[in-house]
Amino acid sequence: MMRTANPALNSSVFDQARSFGTGETMTLQGTINKTFVLLGLLILSAAWVWGKIMEPAAPVFEGLEGARRSVPPAVGPLMMVGIFGGMIAGFVTIFKKEWAPITSPVYALCEGLFIGGISAIFEVQYPGIVIQAVALTFGTLFCLLTAYKSGLIKPTENFKLGIVAATGAICLIYFVSIIMGFFGASIPMIHSSGPLGIAFSLFVVTIAALNLVLDFDFIEKGATMGIPKYMEWYAAFGLVVTLVWLYIEILRLLVKLRSRR
Repeated sequence: MMRTANPALNSSVFDQARSFGTGETMTLQGTINKTFVLLGLLILSAAWVWGKIMEPAAPVFEGLEGARRSVPPAVGPLMMVGIFGGMIAGFVTIFKKEWAPITSPVYALCEGLFIGGISAIFEVQYPGIVIQAVALTFGTLFCLLTAYKSGLIKPTENFKLGIVAATGAICLIYFVSIIMGFFGASIPMIHSSGPLGIAFSLFVVTIAALNLVLDFDFIEKGATMGIPKYMEWYAAFGLVVTLVWLYIEILRLLVKLRSRR
């Protein structure tokens, strides 16, 4: 059985998809092409929101490292649309996989609204941090893909089980933290820039990165199963979900490191 911690690429997805008709089937190259399309849409919407914050006419304030820029009022609602729109589109894609050619681009556009906003906000406070996060994200993607294709990292069942368990634990911690936040409390130190907070972020980044290996394995095996063509969009969506998570966690880690200066 194939196992992945990514909720969009769980072990039953491809088996279920094989029950949907015949015709053209999923290929590895087709999935790669769809992934680039989704990343392009995400970058497009992120750049649009980024531009609204960074445009010369925007109000200014003194940033933590001397930068001067504030967030236009329209950006907050756009980021909320990104968060909740992306969440809705993501769940629809997971439960109605045959809609993936439509819902996965919607997810990418929505996530771009949020990522563009949060990236610009942190860039104002810590100039140069976004290019570092982007470089580390895609550098990690390239390194892990190389390690996977070379056989240096083998996604054995025990390896998969460990990553799934660790990912579940992280999700539980974040869920508890959100609930505690409603009551004005938080889990001590893990969100701070202290040693424990940085160690926690390093752990989360590592687990997010290793999820890429599970996604590579899942997509490669899925491409050999003769499942419908629309699953290329679904598999690309699952990979982008992991990349978005990895980027956000790397950005959070860099913020913690920069705030210690």
